[in-house]
Amino acid sequence: MPAAGPLAGVLVVALEQAVSAPMCTRTLADFGARVIKVENPVGGDFARHYDDVVAGQAAHFVWVNRGKESVTLNLKSERGLQVLRELLARADVLVSNLAPGATARLGLAPATLAERYPRLIALEIDGFGAGGPLSHKRAYDLLVQAESGVCAVTGRPGEPAKPGPPVADVTTGLYAALSILATLCGRYRDTGPPGGTISLSLFDTMAEMMGYHLNYTRHSGVEQQPLGMSSPAVAPYGAYATGDGQTVVLGTTNDREWQRLARDILGRADLAEDPRFGTNSDRVRHRGDLDEAIGAWCAEHTLAEVQKAADDAGIGNSRYNTTTDVLEHQQLSARDRWRDIDSPGGPIPALLPPAVVDGFEPPMGAVPGLGEHTDAVLRELGRATAEIAELRKAQVIGPEYAAVAAERDQS
Repeated sequence: MPAAGPLAGVLVVALEQAVSAPMCTRTLADFGARVIKVENPVGGDFARHYDDVVAGQAAHFVWVNRGKESVTLNLKSERGLQVLRELLARADVLVSNLAPGATARLGLAPATLAERYPRLIALEIDGFGAGGPLSHKRAYDLLVQAESGVCAVTGRPGEPAKPGPPVADVTTGLYAALSILATLCGRYRDTGPPGGTISLSLFDTMAEMMGYHLNYTRHSGVEQQPLGMSSPAVAPYGAYATGDGQTVVLGTTNDREWQRLARDILGRADLAEDPRFGTNSDRVRHRGDLDEAIGAWCAEHTLAEVQKAADDAGIGNSRYNTTTDVLEHQQLSARDRWRDIDSPGGPIPALLPPAVVDGFEPPMGAVPGLGEHTDAVLRELGRATAEIAELRKAQVIGPEYAAVAAERDQS
């Protein structure tokens, strides 16, 4: 039998939508926590409806919501709020990322939570953090990436771009999970309070991600320009076309690597000895000359030849891959990184979480249907079948999941 997860026995209640908070709670679920996702009976998490490409489900939603239980509650009703309060009385953690002010309107302001649930760790994700001129604004991944300068250092000069993955959402979600784990660790080691509130903003997280660029500009006065598939910090470091129509990415991070690249791969002792390329700062200033020389050499060799030469010389390299390439990537298949998980649309493939913990197999639980676990959770809270039916009639909870699923399967 697989070992219990390190977070087994931890109960997390989630008032979440989109990506940031769901990424946090999925991470906790991957380590064995029980996550109860509270959703609006009408539609639920709006990310459920971004598209329907994954067996009738949205690609974003199935990515960050496996292993959770879905409970529908109308939190605009007092009876729905009462059920939520009962869940919080049992919970170890509350995670939320609702619109600005929404949790306070639900009676879940930090002071209230601390008074009513002293053992509860309540983490709230917002866009810009409290106390600033932008605190009232809604914030989505692209908006925060633009506001924090991330788009200005991505793309090419005059052509700013958003990084493809929703990095503001994902990194904030992971920081949130880390913060919760640190607080739980303090609780169990008696080095911190049993509960408390944690605030995280997407903007603060992205400002942290911009650390190198902000330091560089503050101390040099220079705003570095985006370089596409390269880096302003080091050179040579970039993508080059090969003779067989592929693209290879080569990188050096120090002077020793540069010497090996110049002498052992390019066969250019003249470049290795050229004072224009003596230090990394020198090479950054003359990046164009280096890219021209490396590009010319790569164009005369196949991808396999370039990568073998780089591997033999101890130079970092990779192949430029598309998303289709990554789905079929030998590194993932050879290491058995894919699993099938259940979902309302049937089994779907999902990647294991990145951390490999000795003796622990991640649970890889199912993607929940909207309200799938409402009745079971209400019974745990002591609600009888007749009362659950009455709550459903009063629209405090959503339709019976079994009936909805049967109707879906027939359509």
